[in-house]
Amino acid sequence: MTLWMLWWGWVEALRPACGRTRTFFWMATCLMGMSTRKDLMGVTSLIRALGLRPGCYDRVLDFFHSPSLNVNVLTRLWCALVFRVHPSLYRVRGKPVLIGDGLKVAKSGRKMPAVKKLHQTSASNTKPEYIFGHSCQAVAVLTRVGATCGALPLISRIHEGLVLSNRDQRTLLDKMIQLLDRLGLHEPFYFLADAYYASGGVVRGLLEQGNHLVTRVKRNSVAYMPALPVSPDSRSRGRPRKYGRKITIASLLTQPADLIAAASPVYGETDVILRYATADLLWRAAGVLVRFVAVTHPRRGTILLMTTDLTLPALEVIKLYGLRFKIEVSFKQALHVVGTYTYRFWMATMTPLRRISGNQYLHRQSSSYRRNVLRKLSAYHRHIQLGLIAQGLMQLLATVKPQSVWGFFGSWMRTIRPGIPPSEQVCAMALRNGLPEFLADTRDAATLKKFLHERIDLQRAEGMQLVA
Repeated sequence: MTLWMLWWGWVEALRPACGRTRTFFWMATCLMGMSTRKDLMGVTSLIRALGLRPGCYDRVLDFFHSPSLNVNVLTRLWCALVFRVHPSLYRVRGKPVLIGDGLKVAKSGRKMPAVKKLHQTSASNTKPEYIFGHSCQAVAVLTRVGATCGALPLISRIHEGLVLSNRDQRTLLDKMIQLLDRLGLHEPFYFLADAYYASGGVVRGLLEQGNHLVTRVKRNSVAYMPALPVSPDSRSRGRPRKYGRKITIASLLTQPADLIAAASPVYGETDVILRYATADLLWRAAGVLVRFVAVTHPRRGTILLMTTDLTLPALEVIKLYGLRFKIEVSFKQALHVVGTYTYRFWMATMTPLRRISGNQYLHRQSSSYRRNVLRKLSAYHRHIQLGLIAQGLMQLLATVKPQSVWGFFGSWMRTIRPGIPPSEQVCAMALRNGLPEFLADTRDAATLKKFLHERIDLQRAEGMQLVA
């Protein structure tokens, strides 16, 4: 009961994103279904999880396609809620740490906008080299819970597959900067990303807002020493030189005497000694002075890191980049536990995609066709954002009320350890077990409970279990 009342108090803070009260109730219903469902078979799993009547299936589809839910306002409200409620965000020098990455989700529908042929660059041999699906970019905030760290999801959008105008020259890097702006943060932060985002556009976009980048650079990266000052007497015509001697970043490791040995600050590592070298150099891609950290690990080999914060110690840079993989764990939970990307909304009037399809260019299509495509894309984004919120609410419960989560868990796990918060799977089972008690008590959240009671099908096993 305590879990659901706390859950409902947080969901109520998202009410301004909905234009109507009924829309808000359907949003809460979908969040409740995503938090308690046992399977990931699209919208039908939400109906089964809450034992709703069959007619509610069409109402849920209408909700995801309804403009009454403003997904951009919902994202800002969710981000503000996380920063206000979460007791232990991971901070470096008082600044939060955001993690960004891309995600490719397989989709087989030939009438789904933004589906295209995608190349997967992962080194895992369990993934096919090419898939058809949606290419998304996501941002999460790094959290610290007990002895562990995690990535709490904030936003995700589909950023490939559709070209609305032939004048749109934005790249995925530009769209990532815009994605960060949509969060509506009012404080500077560190942005943690992989080598794909080590570009001048990302650096400039972050520095303009007072933020900093921590990333990895390629092994063949080069930088420059600042040009030596020239006396006025010997100065030649033209603009003064800005760049001096060119340096290969990997060459920082070629002088063993200059390397510094230190205990590895990487998450989860003990009794490991690594060696590193650091240098502040001009990076031509951004035209500014940045800090490079070249690291030699006894088991992981060599890695070259970079940050735009010249005051950040090298060991802190290494420690931060070691936490980047936390967003990969968050992706795994979103895909296999919450079902954030399990939408299957087809567009009946859409021209079927070919098997070799790339981007879909809409600037020559009719205005009604473009409106229908954008309507479907907005439905995808609503489903994705609600899935992220459902996952984030579980993480908040695991952080604020871990004992209550284990109390409602009602099962056994071999890996229960003190100081380790419950996972999203454990939180989902705890919420599922506590839902009947929550619906039976009409003292609080009476309007939502009345809304659900009117739509629960008592002829089905799920409905009888909830109201018994």
